[in-house]
Amino acid sequence: MANLTWALDPTHSEIQFKVKHLMITNVTGGFTDFNVNAESSDESFADAKINFTAKAASITTGNEQRDAHLTSADFFEADKFENISFSSTGIEKSSDDEFNLLGNLTIKDVTKPVKIHVEFGGVAKDPWGNLKAGFTINTKINRTDFGLNWNAALETGGVLVSEEIKIAGEIQLVKA
Repeated sequence: MANLTWALDPTHSEIQFKVKHLMITNVTGGFTDFNVNAESSDESFADAKINFTAKAASITTGNEQRDAHLTSADFFEADKFENISFSSTGIEKSSDDEFNLLGNLTIKDVTKPVKIHVEFGGVAKDPWGNLKAGFTINTKINRTDFGLNWNAALETGGVLVSEEIKIAGEIQLVKA
């Protein structure tokens, strides 16, 4: 199968998340140190095997105190569980430019199956002759499924941080 190898173009890629705070607004964050690689038999990515890792300590929300809390034992335990990882197990193709990527997501010491919606932007050559492939990804997870349980009750009802995390990304790969 896999005769094309693809590597991340980090300067044209990003992974972000959104989570409800106080049940009224979203806090946005992302990871600054992550990697994606893929293998596919052709440029359609119809049979691609995809792996992703992010350094848990590279989380950033634009607030140093919050970022320190997120890397602590209350959340990611980044000193103990260095990486967040995803490994694909299959693809459900819905059209030439949209599919669901199936795989296993590991956060801390918990691995769960997830489905990631992918919009395939296509393949193009850059001005220097490098073959690039672009993807927009979206999914939702429940953070408590992965042992990210810290929270605080609000006096008005509800909780400080929602359980649902929305994950979005723009990924550009370059043919190796």
